[in-house]
Amino acid sequence: MLFRLRTSPVARRIAGALFTLFGVSVAVFLMLRAIPGDQITAAYGVEAAALSEDQREALRSYYGLDQPLFLQYFTWLGAIFTGNLGYSMRSHQSVLDMTALSFPVTLELAVLSVLFALLIGIPVGMLSASRPNALRDWFGQGVGLAGLGIPSFLLATFLLGIAAQSWGFNPNGLGYARPWEDLWLNLQQMLLPSLVLGFAIAAPIMRTTRTAVLEVRSLDFVRTAKAKGVPASRLRWRHVLRNALVPVVTMTGMQFGFLLGGAVIVEQIFSLPGLGRQVLLAMNQQEYSVVQSTVLIIALLFVIVNLLTDLLYRKIDPRVRAE
Repeated sequence: MLFRLRTSPVARRIAGALFTLFGVSVAVFLMLRAIPGDQITAAYGVEAAALSEDQREALRSYYGLDQPLFLQYFTWLGAIFTGNLGYSMRSHQSVLDMTALSFPVTLELAVLSVLFALLIGIPVGMLSASRPNALRDWFGQGVGLAGLGIPSFLLATFLLGIAAQSWGFNPNGLGYARPWEDLWLNLQQMLLPSLVLGFAIAAPIMRTTRTAVLEVRSLDFVRTAKAKGVPASRLRWRHVLRNALVPVVTMTGMQFGFLLGGAVIVEQIFSLPGLGRQVLLAMNQQEYSVVQSTVLIIALLFVIVNLLTDLLYRKIDPRVRAE
């Protein structure tokens, strides 16, 4: 007699997430080792050339570089399970302490960016879908193309330059202020970077909203509600938008996950000490443990966001739960 093992969709997603994290850890570990140079060269710079062979071997043993790659990998992985994410020689801090300081910065930036993106993307997408191929549709499509086509670093540099030269507005030059230290200054420092990232991710949200709204409007229940005399505003917001939210929520969750690790350039331009900047500085110093552990944390956050998004649209649409 054959028994079929049945697992819940959430359990399958968690298993897939664990496999993804394992793949990310292996890929990051190998890619870092493929970069020319090592931690010794990064730590000592030109002075590394003056090191004797014995000194170099002692340093290689100290950093664990004399071990085979697979042993280095499993040593690092085993340390992670004990809560030891590594240590930064540059900042003289553990990666766990560094992440505890930088993660709230990136999280706040991501949340504000998504809020701006939703405030732009959903209304423009609905406006564009209200009259396909009309002037308002061309306007919405233009906004979407601008969001997709303008590089974030170019828009960030432009806005920062205009704000600083024309209005004397450059709060990011004052040193980062955390919300509990100076909330008003913190919001000012987050305004431009969140606008830049929000405009970039508003484009896919707008296009997804437009496509979903057009699809839902063609369904039978919408025509039936219209025939029954349901007011246009109620039909638009309660019937059409609510049923079009599943792909919009999925797209928003994906973009939020990308923001947790993809805001490197914007964080650097606006001098925000977030996770992206932490990875960038560690890459320049070739601090393997910092880069590996931070990237793994970012991947974990991305996976968690995707799982939460999956659970959320199962709550929104009963048809997904039924499947």
